[in-house]
Amino acid sequence: MIKQKYKGIFYIILSAFSFAFMFAFVRMAGDLPTMQKTFFRNFVALFFAIGILKKDHIKFKVEGKKNNAVLFVRAFAGSIGMIFNFYAIDHMVLSDASMLNKMSPFFVIVFSFIFLKEKLTAFQVLTVVGAFVGSMFIMKPSFSNVDFIPALLGFLGGMGAGLAYTCVRYLGQHGVKGPIIVAYFSAFSCLVTLPFMAFDYHHMSLAQTLCLLGAGAAAAGGQFSITAAYTYAPAREISVYDYSQIIFTTILGFLFFGDIPDGWSFLGYVIIVTMAVLVFLYNNFWHMQEDTAEKAKQ
Repeated sequence: MIKQKYKGIFYIILSAFSFAFMFAFVRMAGDLPTMQKTFFRNFVALFFAIGILKKDHIKFKVEGKKNNAVLFVRAFAGSIGMIFNFYAIDHMVLSDASMLNKMSPFFVIVFSFIFLKEKLTAFQVLTVVGAFVGSMFIMKPSFSNVDFIPALLGFLGGMGAGLAYTCVRYLGQHGVKGPIIVAYFSAFSCLVTLPFMAFDYHHMSLAQTLCLLGAGAAAAGGQFSITAAYTYAPAREISVYDYSQIIFTTILGFLFFGDIPDGWSFLGYVIIVTMAVLVFLYNNFWHMQEDTAEKAKQ
């Protein structure tokens, strides 16, 4: 059991490493429209997803009107979240954009309460509020702050990802297989961004093409790794290790782009990661002790 957990930790850190490189490749692609970058990232992922569907002989079919509706919301929210996130990557310090995207687990808590009717404890409310405060230190809302709009879009991108992951949670609970969800999302994102790219296509050099292909490959690697991670260990035991991505993006941002987050951003990082660690401790220790005590009373 312990070995399984260690495998889960390894794969989730590998996922964080892969997604950090996806961020870096997107930025390295240079001055290309956000929609064009999003299209190529998802076009590569679509091929990976179709390959898995064929390999595992999975039919691209979803039963039930509600499942289809939730699948659409997942694809729509995920696409909007990715577009906003990619815009933030191009206009912010890389690690700032990455950390705002990591607000998604806290939005999952909120959206799971609203849409899935999952119980929301006072402790969870406090961690969500704490994470929001941390995000404000990164965003630094001010009309004089030229990075505020990209930061706001990065924040909204994390919100979109949170809604998308909530939908994935619902779909997984109702028998929709992962490769179908990924293929649907990738195809939907390609269709949404294709018209924008057709009207505002920028010629790409070989280096830019390779960067976008690299972004797609890194994203696929991250997706497969995180899927493997959660097959070896439950999310509550390993999800906190996903925040290692901030270490990787900070290093890559400095090495490739000379990005150095300011003091306020670092404070925001500390607050958000602290909230994530508290959620981890609550899910694995404190909450379990409360349940044990409650059962003992009964």
